Amino acid sequence: MTALAPYAVNVSNARGRLHAEPEGPGRSPWQRDRDRVIHSSAFRKLQYKTQVFVNHEGDFYRTRLTHSIEVAQIARSVARALNLDEDLTEALALAHDLGHPPFGHAGEEALNLGMKAFGGFDHNAQSLRIVTLLESRYAGWDGLNLTWETLEGLVKHNGPLRDPPPYIAEYNARHKLDLNTHAGAEAQVAALADDIAYHAHDLDDGLRARLFTPDDLRHLPVVGASLAEARQASLDMPPPRLRHETIRRVINRLVTDLLDETRARLAKLAPKDADAIRRSRNRVVAFSPEMTDANQAIKDFLHARMYRHWRVNRMSAKARHLTEEVFRILHADPSMLPDDWRARAGEGGTHRAATVVGDYVAGMTDRYAMDEHRRLTDIAVNS
Repeated sequence: MTALAPYAVNVSNARGRLHAEPEGPGRSPWQRDRDRVIHSSAFRKLQYKTQVFVNHEGDFYRTRLTHSIEVAQIARSVARALNLDEDLTEALALAHDLGHPPFGHAGEEALNLGMKAFGGFDHNAQSLRIVTLLESRYAGWDGLNLTWETLEGLVKHNGPLRDPPPYIAEYNARHKLDLNTHAGAEAQVAALADDIAYHAHDLDDGLRARLFTPDDLRHLPVVGASLAEARQASLDMPPPRLRHETIRRVINRLVTDLLDETRARLAKLAPKDADAIRRSRNRVVAFSPEMTDANQAIKDFLHARMYRHWRVNRMSAKARHLTEEVFRILHADPSMLPDDWRARAGEGGTHRAATVVGDYVAGMTDRYAMDEHRRLTDIAVNS
């Protein structure tokens, strides 16, 4: 096994866990974190949570779970190439979407609107709530008691937090996560692996769903060149293979650029430890300026041709309406919550009730949310 780089997060100077517990000899602290994430109920629910297409629309489209696994694969490969800690990188990649509610961004928009008067809803903050509070698996504490390094990387998934959401600020008051600095290199890798996986699988799913055609991609930077190469590999390649050959080349181009740019930045910064990465003025793990522009062009294309496609718009509108209605009904009258949730919610209409109902709704899968909506609104359906 290759030795870790000096700037990698290292067990020798790890900051431990909020609740002290002995570390087993057979696993590093970050292997334990990864394993705790995988065994959590929140992770299992990702199997039935929307990425772009609602779960019942097709068995082959990505879900939050398959997305997280793809992010972990890319992130671990990049971490290995940079001599970073692969287990911490993988733990962060697998945990980064735990806080997403049902129905993807439509569900998050609806929950944020319903909870606006009570601090709003943020999926990154919800991920922290899950791993520090909502998972109930251990006798001595709430949550998963993950290491400081994993929690830091989770809350700084998008960089330093100057104005953190309420729960992150509240948690930081009792367990400082250095919110004003960058996260370690492992967390930065997981964040950009998320972007790579997003672009690759959304292009794949969009082609599969026939929201656009391969010819629509010819003008896109990175994607167009990858498509041309794939076509040159075989002049009579069937569409499914052409799609796969194109997407794997897109991933390779993005990863190669990420490694080249990151190595150049590391050579310039010459960080002596992980804290030097955190203190850096700019991100150390990054795409080149040219690839950053290309990524934005891909994102703009997907926004126009996929996320705002009329078929996706219809489903998103229905999902927002359903999520808004479930939250509104239960927030107004928490007596309709299951017993364990009802005891925590207290009186309807309050901040406490909004927080508990928000946790309840955010934890639903797409299928459960649809069933719960029918139970709450259709008099012919048994509760």
